[in-house]
Amino acid sequence: MKVTHIDVWVVNLPLTSPFTSSFETKTGETRTVVRIRTDEGVDGWGETMWGQPVAALVRKLAPDLIGTSPFALEAFHRKQHMVPFFHGYLGYAAIAALDVACWDAMGKATGHSLTDLLGGAVRDTVPLTALVTRADGATPEALAEHATRVVAEGGFHAVKLKGTGDVDGDVANLRALRAALPDTELRVDPNAAWSVPDSVRAGIKLEELDLEYLEDPCPGIEGMSQVRAKVRIPLCTNMCVVRFEDFAPAVRLGAVDVVHGDVYKWGGIAPTKALAAHCETFGLGMNLHSGGELGIATAAHLAVVASTPVLGRAIDSMYYLHADDIADPIPLADGRLTVPQGPGLGVRVDEEKLRHYSAVNEREGDLTG
Repeated sequence: MKVTHIDVWVVNLPLTSPFTSSFETKTGETRTVVRIRTDEGVDGWGETMWGQPVAALVRKLAPDLIGTSPFALEAFHRKQHMVPFFHGYLGYAAIAALDVACWDAMGKATGHSLTDLLGGAVRDTVPLTALVTRADGATPEALAEHATRVVAEGGFHAVKLKGTGDVDGDVANLRALRAALPDTELRVDPNAAWSVPDSVRAGIKLEELDLEYLEDPCPGIEGMSQVRAKVRIPLCTNMCVVRFEDFAPAVRLGAVDVVHGDVYKWGGIAPTKALAAHCETFGLGMNLHSGGELGIATAAHLAVVASTPVLGRAIDSMYYLHADDIADPIPLADGRLTVPQGPGLGVRVDEEKLRHYSAVNEREGDLTG
């Protein structure tokens, strides 16, 4: 079986409401979607972060995949190993789009789910984290009321506050959230908007709230190690350990307790599984970051979680915040997504919706906030 053709689209899809972090407010997602076609009539679908710059890079890489087997992923990755060096996150994202499409084709060709190809299921459903932001409440009390509603309606067992540069305001919000949700796992992610001194000061105040972890309060491995030395809350990152070259320095400096993986930021499924092995070897926890995955990408993340024992926490996912999708819905109940069971990714792409949201991107361009 050989890859004969590769199609690439960029789509814009709306969110149900704006989503605010410490550095942006998003009203929708721009994603790059890939389909590989083979000489045996098997298609494979992939989806990755961002829009036209990634799509252009996917098109540049595509000729290296055409004429090869989708099973020959090690050779493809070896050939592209310098792409992230020159293109950073864009390089990882572009490689991951093609990587996931090959895995989908492998599953369909063999009649096996991606979960089974990755070692089989250790769980059949995956819990999600309820994501709340400062924009969800004008006061700490209003934010807590909003979060309580979200938890009750969605059945979530974990809540993550997207932090801001207002350290004291974030502390007040977390105190209100803990008072309203005493039995819910609670996290905060300022996206490195706090300084090291403010992270230490806030972290000490937050110790009494029994947070699951404090995610990227400040920039850099060195800064995180200083905070971890003084604060008795586990530290998590998806900003200072973002490639394997960062792993050893982070362990050596004692900078983190939990690492966020991401198929699309780490360059594919096998690297993400390798990250899990690294975390287990060094006694670190692991979770998954969300870059706004639609159904195709979410299915890939679910297969990784389903087949990886260390990924036992509620994952980050914006899947439930999208107003629509280009694939059939993945069942969500009691705050948990059901892992697709069909061959490959186990999701069906709606090509009419794909064309529609691709046309939206052509009219509007990539969404930047």
